[in-house]
Amino acid sequence: MVKLTFELIAQAGQYSNCVKDRELDLRGYKIPVIENLGATYDQFDTIDFSDNDIRKLDGFPLLKRVTCLLMNNNRIVRLGEGLENSLPFLERLILTNNSISELGDLDVLHTVTSLKHLSLLHNPVTNKPHYRLYVIYKVPQLKTLDFRKVKLKERQEAATLFKSKKGKEIQKDIKKTTSSASYLVKDGPKRMMTSVEDEMAIREAIGRATSLEEIERLNQILRAGKIPGKEFKAPGTEDDEDVDM
Repeated sequence: MVKLTFELIAQAGQYSNCVKDRELDLRGYKIPVIENLGATYDQFDTIDFSDNDIRKLDGFPLLKRVTCLLMNNNRIVRLGEGLENSLPFLERLILTNNSISELGDLDVLHTVTSLKHLSLLHNPVTNKPHYRLYVIYKVPQLKTLDFRKVKLKERQEAATLFKSKKGKEIQKDIKKTTSSASYLVKDGPKRMMTSVEDEMAIREAIGRATSLEEIERLNQILRAGKIPGKEFKAPGTEDDEDVDM
């Protein structure tokens, strides 16, 4: 992995792209964390972070010029809050082929009012029931989702569903599932030390759960210091009684 340093930013490719935006090319360095972007002096419309190892979309300074982020082929599982404060004119966010798994994790995009185009193709979250309607409802400023135009009919259908009694129950379940996922991965009973692979395994297991009872069962597994689908105990945990998988 390569640290995103001032020197790397200065040496990276810089050019005018096909739509005549000024673009910074940071593809393929295996960068794990977004940092030090103050070194760009806010001179770019587009920043290309494709093909890296970034896990969380955050760490941006105030960049008023940036309108497009290309984040394809990373390992992103979470989106940071307050993106609208650091990227106030962000219009395009391309997150194709990442590891976002919970619908509730996308709620933070509601406040990014400049956002018009979003791609989540090839993320586990796209397999969730009501995925497209939920995103359209929660992020109403979008004009395209996954490179498909958001139609008026879809907006109406999303509003009808999620303003109904059934829709409100769906939203409660989404919130509970997302909260449980964050708790189990980040603030578990024994504050488990998880690798990227372990975190993804936990989130995938939670993503496959179809009820709160199953999530509670996963909670019991993690309380025993185990990773779903793996036999070893997580580092830093004590021996407990085995929990049946």
